[in-house]
Amino acid sequence: MLKEIRNGLVVSCQALEDEPLHSSFIMGRMALAAEQGGALGIRANTAVDIDEIKKSVKLPVIGIVKRDFPDSEVYITPTINEVDELVRAGTEMIAIDGTSRTRPGGINLQTFFSEVKSKYPSKLLMADVSTVNEALFAEQLGFDCVSTTLVGYTKETAGQKLYENDFQVLKEMVTKVKVPVIAEGNVLTPEMARRCLEIGAHAVVVGGAITRPQTITKRFLEAMEL
Repeated sequence: MLKEIRNGLVVSCQALEDEPLHSSFIMGRMALAAEQGGALGIRANTAVDIDEIKKSVKLPVIGIVKRDFPDSEVYITPTINEVDELVRAGTEMIAIDGTSRTRPGGINLQTFFSEVKSKYPSKLLMADVSTVNEALFAEQLGFDCVSTTLVGYTKETAGQKLYENDFQVLKEMVTKVKVPVIAEGNVLTPEMARRCLEIGAHAVVVGGAITRPQTITKRFLEAMEL
């Protein structure tokens, strides 16, 4: 899959339960629109959405399951149960929270990664990280690639935007990490996406700027204020 998406656009087709487009059928149509537009891959949340998306497109899918647990801040594919769901759905790659935060049940990332690789040794795994150090540790563990998905979404990076200082975090990650680095998070324009590739990102994932009309509308209105 990594070869298939190289230098390309992956469109994140997600809508949570409280969002207007929450529907597996709608996510399938979103994925079809992305494929027709030239996307090389899809990122999707939940096995049911992935099942529908795979009926609609032939593109490879990066799968996640977002699930909250009372004893952990980790919510992107937090336990082996979510991994099992994604494997059954046939997702080509599974994205996992790769931050230093403790997972549900007090499990650390190293232990969890070992559990996943032991059960699914051939499955491609992406680490969603928030810092360069987390990316380096994920590489050390054996993740196939890392993504900047969680920059700004952890206590250590609160308020930070991926695009700050001309994508400084991405630049450092690309320089220091040997596995492919996927740019994701607050990539709001085509120009930003191109800049990520120029810096050295393996591919770019764009979600809200394409598939969340409520946030797109809000961005327009904010820019229109006189």
